[in-house]
Amino acid sequence: MSAHFVIAPVILPAALAGLMVLFARSPAFQRLGAVLGASGLIALALYNLTQASLGPTPYFLGNWPAPFGIVLVLDRLSALMLALVAGLAGVVLAYVLATGWDRRGAYFHPLFMFQLMGLNGAFLTADAFNLFVFFEVLLIASYGLMVHGGGAERLRAGLQYVAFNLLGSTVFLFALATIYAISGTLNMADLAQKLPLMPPEDAALIRLSAVLLLVVFAVKGALVPLQFWLPRSYAAAPAPVAALFAVMTKLGAYAMIRFGTLVFPTTLAATGALWGNILWAAGLVGIAVGAFGVLGAARLAPLIGFAIIGSMGVVVLTVSAFTAPALAAALYYAVHSTLAAATLFLLADTIIARRGGDDLAQAGPKMAQGGLISGLFMAAAVAMVGLPPLSGFVGKVQVLQALSAHAPVAWSVILLGTLVTMIGFARAGSALFWRVDTALSVPKHPAQPIAFAAIFALIAAMVALSLFAAPVAGWLAVTADDLMAPQAYINVQSLPAVAP
Repeated sequence: MSAHFVIAPVILPAALAGLMVLFARSPAFQRLGAVLGASGLIALALYNLTQASLGPTPYFLGNWPAPFGIVLVLDRLSALMLALVAGLAGVVLAYVLATGWDRRGAYFHPLFMFQLMGLNGAFLTADAFNLFVFFEVLLIASYGLMVHGGGAERLRAGLQYVAFNLLGSTVFLFALATIYAISGTLNMADLAQKLPLMPPEDAALIRLSAVLLLVVFAVKGALVPLQFWLPRSYAAAPAPVAALFAVMTKLGAYAMIRFGTLVFPTTLAATGALWGNILWAAGLVGIAVGAFGVLGAARLAPLIGFAIIGSMGVVVLTVSAFTAPALAAALYYAVHSTLAAATLFLLADTIIARRGGDDLAQAGPKMAQGGLISGLFMAAAVAMVGLPPLSGFVGKVQVLQALSAHAPVAWSVILLGTLVTMIGFARAGSALFWRVDTALSVPKHPAQPIAFAAIFALIAAMVALSLFAAPVAGWLAVTADDLMAPQAYINVQSLPAVAP
């Protein structure tokens, strides 16, 4: 394959965003550019997904060799995440155009493209410093999207989001400085070769950098106890924006998997099972916090935020085993939970527009298209909870099988968390669709078939993920095997195996 297809998912949205800024006064041009960009990213993602099955492909920016230049690497894991981002972006964009959310601010589409650029770059980069750079691109774009449409509450939540993530960025820089000081490199494949050769007196600094990086990824992934920013921030953001943000927590999980199998594997003497032990505890507590947060939420949007925290608990609990079956199960569940969370956020926007709010304690008017919306909500809730027949059930079965060595604790927490989350969603559904005040006038609302089609597309994706669970799981099993044996990822960059 042409190596230029590796960098295209970064260049395409960046170029389109720049053109949109130049033509910011033309909403039609911005919409056209966004549609072309999303379509192009979907085509690129499908192509890269097929090509990644043939092996890792590097891209050396400016033809500078690794570890001195900027290197992007397409492998099965990065291709999977690119496909998830592209597919989700296309659905969210269709919903945004159908509901007119983009008309509430002048720069929605440029920010949307910059967001996709940051996500794609973070999934492709083979260098820890450039991962930091793409994190910052994400932070800037996501803040702009979060406050899109204005409002004091949205601005306060956005400032909290930025402040907390800037703290994470500061920790990231300290971690990178520590790693570079002891190894002389920030290329991840180069680190994989050099860290095992470091002298014993540097073991403490290696452990420190590993913990600092894990803190950063925990912030991005909303791991307990660093999860408190997520429910308020996602609840205050425009719901379609929060639907796109559903994939951002998975960026934290991606970074944990990439660094945990490449830079800080369990075979590294300086760190050993350090990451696994921390993620195990964080996953167990995260499942509990998410489940009880869903049960006690007073509004629908924060309820979905707590559901994301719980799903991330399941993902990191599974990742903590750092075995090929566990990683394959974690990836399947991460894809599923992203689709389920995005579906719920789009439904939340639909419900709020027809009900006048998402307060679960107050009765609302009878909603237009209420029967259809309640059916979609039940399907999305079943998926997020992990009940049959949708992909959440298949994913949790895979997770339980992968964690069979820790069955008494892991199974108990996951199953009890599923029960509590199910009760929380049942309570929310009853409040939204059964507690109706007939004295309130029914607000008129257009049918918006394209918006409903976007929600149907996400549910259809989860149905397909369930129907084709066997081939998907097989593909992910090969991906996990490659992650546990990353020599091919290292070899494509032609790095010399020498001590720093």
